[in-house]
Amino acid sequence: MAIEISHLTKKDIPCAVEIIQKAFETDPYFLWIFDARKFSKERNAASMSARCLWGINNGLFYVAKEVPSTNSDLETVVGRSKKTMSRVVGVAMWLPPHPPSEPESWYSYFQSWILSLRQAAINIRFRGRGGLNVKRYKIWKDSQAAVHREIWNDPSGYYFCNAIAVADYARGKGVGRKLVEIVTDKADQEGMRCYLESSKKVPNVEIYGRMGFKFVKEMECHDGENVCKYQAVSSSAAAHTVQGLSLLRIYSPNIELAILHGSRTNEH
Repeated sequence: MAIEISHLTKKDIPCAVEIIQKAFETDPYFLWIFDARKFSKERNAASMSARCLWGINNGLFYVAKEVPSTNSDLETVVGRSKKTMSRVVGVAMWLPPHPPSEPESWYSYFQSWILSLRQAAINIRFRGRGGLNVKRYKIWKDSQAAVHREIWNDPSGYYFCNAIAVADYARGKGVGRKLVEIVTDKADQEGMRCYLESSKKVPNVEIYGRMGFKFVKEMECHDGENVCKYQAVSSSAAAHTVQGLSLLRIYSPNIELAILHGSRTNEH
C-alpha cells in the first residue's frame, strides 16, 4: 500500500473525525479540558465536523490515504467497494500564515461567523457543550495567546499545525511525517516558518525534533491546583538564516507544560 496526501473533502470528514477522537482520547489536554462524566462523543464529533467544514475553505486541512500500489494490494482490497479502495489513515489541520499587521479579511470574518453559528446550533441540538470545561478552555486560549505574543516574532506569520492524528494501525509508516512535510516543504520554498503544539512531551519532542523542530519554551495552564501540560513547536524556513532558538523551561512541580518553538532548515 502507498500513502497519498490530499486536501480534506466532505466525504473524508467522518473518517477524519473518528481518527482524531481516537488519537486524542488519552491526550493530557483533552482529559484536562473535558469533564469525563459529561463528555459527549457525538457532540464532540459534530463540533469537529463543523471545524472540518470550515477548514476545507479556510485552512490547509489534509488527509493521508492508504491506496493500492501493487497487484497484491489490489487483491487485498478486492472485497471493498470503489469508495473504500482507499481509506483515510491520518489527518492534519494546518492554518495558513497571517501577518499580524494585516486586519482580518471580510471573507475570513464571514467564515468565522458561519462556524460560530454552526457551533451554536450544535450546542442547541445537544443541549450543551458536551462536557467542555469553558473556564479551562478560556484559560488555555489566554495562555496560548500570551505565548504567541511572546514568541511569534515573524511579521509574515506562521503556518500553524492545529492538530495532527494518525490511525493506530497506520503508525510507524511515516504517515505523520508526510502530513507535516506537505506544509513544511511548502514553507521552506516560501521562506516561511511553521509552528505546532502538543500536550505530550514524550515522545513528541523527539519525533518533531527529527523533522527539524526545536524546543524553546514551556507554558502552564492553571485552574487552581489542576494544571495541564502542553507542547508547541515552531520552525524557520531554510531560506532564513535563523539560528536554533535557545531552550526555555518554566519549572513547576505539578506540570511539564511545554511550548516548542525553534528553527527548521533542510540541513537535518
